[in-house]
Amino acid sequence: MNKIQSCSRVALLLLAARQAAVWFGQTLGLAPASFGADESGFADANSSAASTVRLSQTSRQPHTNLSPSSPSPPHHHRAVARSRINTITNSYAQSPAQSPRRAIMLATGRGSIAQVHYTGEEAAGEINKLLSAVVESEDDFDKWEVLVTRASELEGGVTRNSSPSTIELVRNVYDCFLTKFPLFFGYWKKYADLEFSIGGTETAEMVYERGVSCITTSVDLWANYCSFKMDTSHDNDIIRELFERGAHFVGLDFQSHPFWDKYIEFEERIQEPANVTKIYSRVLHIPIYQFSRYYEKFSVLLSNRPVEELAGPETLEKLKAAVHLENQGQPDKPALEIERQLRAKITEWYYGSYSKTQQDVTSRWTYEHAIKRAYFHVTELEESELENWRKYLDYEEKQGDFERIAFLYERCLVACALYDEFWLRYARWMFAQGKEENARIIYMRASCIFVPISAPAIRLNWAHFEEKLGRTSVARDIYLAMLEEAPEHTETLISLAGLERRHEGNDAAVRLLEEYIDRSNNQIGGILAAEQARILWQCKNSIDEARQVFKDKHERFPDSREFWMKYLEFEIAQPSPNQEAAHARIKAAHELMRIKGHFSAETSKELSHYYMAYLLNRGGKNAVEEYMQLDKEVNGYVSSAQRAHSQTPAHQKRKGEPHIAASKRQRK
Repeated sequence: MNKIQSCSRVALLLLAARQAAVWFGQTLGLAPASFGADESGFADANSSAASTVRLSQTSRQPHTNLSPSSPSPPHHHRAVARSRINTITNSYAQSPAQSPRRAIMLATGRGSIAQVHYTGEEAAGEINKLLSAVVESEDDFDKWEVLVTRASELEGGVTRNSSPSTIELVRNVYDCFLTKFPLFFGYWKKYADLEFSIGGTETAEMVYERGVSCITTSVDLWANYCSFKMDTSHDNDIIRELFERGAHFVGLDFQSHPFWDKYIEFEERIQEPANVTKIYSRVLHIPIYQFSRYYEKFSVLLSNRPVEELAGPETLEKLKAAVHLENQGQPDKPALEIERQLRAKITEWYYGSYSKTQQDVTSRWTYEHAIKRAYFHVTELEESELENWRKYLDYEEKQGDFERIAFLYERCLVACALYDEFWLRYARWMFAQGKEENARIIYMRASCIFVPISAPAIRLNWAHFEEKLGRTSVARDIYLAMLEEAPEHTETLISLAGLERRHEGNDAAVRLLEEYIDRSNNQIGGILAAEQARILWQCKNSIDEARQVFKDKHERFPDSREFWMKYLEFEIAQPSPNQEAAHARIKAAHELMRIKGHFSAETSKELSHYYMAYLLNRGGKNAVEEYMQLDKEVNGYVSSAQRAHSQTPAHQKRKGEPHIAASKRQRK
């Protein structure tokens, strides 16, 4: 048995995932070695896998706090050194099979479509206009679709006889498109067909290999690839090996019958009935939609194929022993009768397998029937479908079959590739199984390829994962790469400071935050200053230093709600045997906020209400007097007419009755 046949499904799934991550890593400016699992982390700054976090190939609209136009963070030169997005040729171009047809290949990645130029004459204005539209809105799938379709139609359909400029254009467009949207299996098929018409079998096969590495669980793509191999290769062993690869990747799919049909067709075409029998025997144990059809066809083979083909050696020995046991003490029977008994035992054994498979199909049908979109698309899924995937994963995890669970996750993450909750769940589940490297690959795929930068949770979790395993330099690079793309994302900034605090000490974290404060706007800076104070207070246990941060920085952040709220929370939280002194500090912080703060009326009221709640909950004998004074100043007196004018309809409905009653009293 060859190595591919002896590998488990999960090992192959993760191998393909690694290959896809490596390929995308190279398109994003990374060397293949950067995806290793050595204890020292990634080799150097230029090969850090973490730098790929800076991009998402399928990113949607950016988060409001993730402003790419914000000032560059500290250590920016390190991030730039790691990021070689537009200078490295991808692995597809580096393949020996590719070099004869394309000496130079476009570097792909976010923004790479801007490098594509069309120098041909036919429809030049239209093509350049479509290119510009995609450059301006790179996340707009519809514009990509129009560009890909129109480029493929140039000169009556691109073939090997098309002009070099047209061939170069269509290849570059497909490369950029499928780097950004790697899960569109139909476009991999179109690209392979196109390459076959341009460069022949070899280049088309390279496209198929890229495709099945990026979307390993696509039944249709594997079936198309195997069909292509059947039509273009005369080496049956190579074709069979490809089918075996496909069987490991998609054989467990509930809708995998097109693939299995193609495999059976191949073995029947080359007149290998023994192999046909073995395929039917395999499929009968897999809960797939059309399992009954395979059982019916296999039932015919049970009566006319040699018994040695009908089951494995161990199973046959057990069944022969059962027949021998039944015949003990009886006259010797003819060989044909013994064979008839053995076939009956084999049929009975397979019927038991059929019944078990039928139960498995029935139990999964509830979930399978609810899957309306098993393929990837940029449009959002209905909440009902997301909930169905959650329940399906719950069910499969309860069954406890590692391979089936991993396969269902892979299926789920085609349709749900843009949803970080499923990537996080997959990585956590894999890590819980003790598969650290597999979990790392899942984090890489999610962060480097699929999940948009506007959903940073998966990247933050990846950094925590690497830190937990002792790879602090990798965790730091992940944060820095995120900040290169989103310089003022506060959660990332605070997480980076937390990493520094845990491994370099409290003062190092405070210094790092100070660097970012100097480069941030008031709102972000106020949050970071409050984090400085928190570290000094709660981690270093230095209340005086924490208080000094608030005192020194209050004039820098007069309009930062978070800064002043944390200042009040800090003072209120301090235990003190001298209640009067403690109250004086809290009151001073509140008064300073009212004098120095530049807030909206609503924010100012919110902050004062927090202080007023303190007065009632923990204040002394004069607290109510101060409370009432603030109540008048903060909330003010508003007449009924003013209130009626300013209230929303919903608010009027809640508070309308007292005013109506007052009107009745006035009429009396």
